Amino acid sequence: MSSIREVARRCGVSVATVSRVFNMPEVVSQQTRQLVLDMAAEIGYLPNESARTLATKKSNMVGLVWDTDHRRPGWRHPFLQDILVALKSALSAHGLHLLMLAPDQNAGPDSRQRFLRAVHRHNVDGVVIIDNGSRDPAVLALADAEVPCVALDLRFTGPTCTYITSDNAGGGRQAAQHLIELGHRHIATITGPMPTWPAVQRLDGFRSALVSSGITLADDDVVAGDWYLDSGYTAMKQLISRAPRATAVFAAGDEMAVGALRAAHEAGLRVPDDIAIIGFDDIEVAALVPPGLTTIAQDKTGIGTAAAEAIMTMLQGTAAQPEPTILPTDLIVRGST
Repeated sequence: MSSIREVARRCGVSVATVSRVFNMPEVVSQQTRQLVLDMAAEIGYLPNESARTLATKKSNMVGLVWDTDHRRPGWRHPFLQDILVALKSALSAHGLHLLMLAPDQNAGPDSRQRFLRAVHRHNVDGVVIIDNGSRDPAVLALADAEVPCVALDLRFTGPTCTYITSDNAGGGRQAAQHLIELGHRHIATITGPMPTWPAVQRLDGFRSALVSSGITLADDDVVAGDWYLDSGYTAMKQLISRAPRATAVFAAGDEMAVGALRAAHEAGLRVPDDIAIIGFDDIEVAALVPPGLTTIAQDKTGIGTAAAEAIMTMLQGTAAQPEPTILPTDLIVRGST
C-alpha cells in the first residue's frame, strides 16, 4: 500500500507538506496542492482517516440520532426515509458522512451521561436529530452539550442548536379550508400521536380554520393515531361507526390516510362520494392508491437539505447561529376529495 512518504518522495516535498495538503489545504499553494493530489491519485494513496481526525480535531462525521429499535416502526416510515436521502446527499457534497447514534434502550439514571460520552467518543462534528416523539432525556441533553445540533420536527433550543420543520399549523388550515370549500360541514380528524409537536400544530391549524368558518370539531370527531397505516385503519373504523357519520376526514399523516381509505372501502363507502379523505406529507404511495390521495405536501428534500446547510453553517463558524427554518406546505388535490 502506498504511503505518505512515497508521495512526498515522488513530489520532492516534505511529508509535512503532503499532510497539510490533506488536512490544511488552504496553507499550501495551488501548484503544490495539485501536484500532491495528482501523485496520490496516481499511486493510489489514501490518507488515514483516524490520523486526519487527530490532526484536525474534526472527524467529518455528523451523528444521526434516529430511533431504529426493531420494536418500533420509525425506521421504515417513507417520509423520514425521503428526508434521510436528501440529508445524506447534501452532507456528502461537503465531504461529510453520517454516523448513526442510538440512545441506550435500557433507560437508567446514567443513560444521559452514557449517551453524551458516546457522542464525544465518536468525535462527531455535529448532530442531526430526527424526532420520534420519545423525548428521551439523553437526546434532549444534547441541547446543553455544545455540539452543533439540528433537530427535525422538534423545537430544540440551546447555545448551538436550531431546528427545521414544516408549517404544520398552516398545512392543517389548508386541509380544513379545502374540505370547507367543497361544502363539508361535519368534518373529523385522525391526529398524529399527542403531544408530539407536528401533531399538535396540525390539529391546532385544522381546528382554527373550522372555527373561522363557524364549524365545531366535536370531541367524538377527533381520534389519535401514531403516524402509521394500522392506526389510521383502526381510527377510521371508529369514525365510520359513529352517528351521524362525518362526510370528510383529515388524517394528519399519509400512512394513516391510506389506512383510512382501506377502512372506508371495507365498509362499502365510496371515496369521495360518501366520505372524503385528505392526508398530510405527500409520500410516494399517495399518488398510487385508488383513488389518488389528496394531501398536504411537505418539502421533504428541502427539509433534509436545510438540515445539512444549518450544520455546515455552524461548523464553519462564519455566521451567527442559524435561525429555525419553517418550510411552507402545498395542497395536492387528487381523487379522494
